[in-house]
Amino acid sequence: MEKGAIFPLFYLPSVEYFTQLIRHKDDILLEKFEHFPKQTYRNRATIQSPNGKLDLIVPVIKGSKNHTKVKDVRISYDFRWQRLHWMSLQTSYRSSAYFEFYEDDLAPFYEKKWEFLFDYNEELFTLLLKFLKLNITYGYTDEYQPAANYSLDFRDSIHPKQPPHGSVKPYFQVFEHQTGFLPNLSVIDLLFSQGPQSISYL
Repeated sequence: MEKGAIFPLFYLPSVEYFTQLIRHKDDILLEKFEHFPKQTYRNRATIQSPNGKLDLIVPVIKGSKNHTKVKDVRISYDFRWQRLHWMSLQTSYRSSAYFEFYEDDLAPFYEKKWEFLFDYNEELFTLLLKFLKLNITYGYTDEYQPAANYSLDFRDSIHPKQPPHGSVKPYFQVFEHQTGFLPNLSVIDLLFSQGPQSISYL
């Protein structure tokens, strides 16, 4: 039987991710059992900096030669990436209209340590749903299944190396006068600029 739309869990997901999520919000599954793919949004987010796009990458512990299920991927704290990410967010968005509005809720994600990437991403995801006032219920996969088993599969289609699907409407960005409008950044770029109006944009 064909199931609903399947999504991976990303770190501070992109605008496109939330656009698709809203579009298919009545029947969503989050993937827990895929093998962790490298160089995807699962452990990276793209924000706007004064110099253009900036990737924030959550380092993960290198597993054995066996493939690791995404739910079992552990975060590495070999260097202080949380401090680096938080400083980057502050440098990029401190002057935005709504950074202070969300700052206190986001700060703990750059202080407390999570063991598993999936858990970290899910708690951030839940917070972003709250910021956007999105009432979305979702389930989880209980095993890995191919794309043909789902009505829509977003596990590979939302990717740093692929342009967003469809046309992208510009909105005000902090460094737009320096870098031009940068489409499909992390949804926090939208939130820091548009605040409660972000949901109308999506």
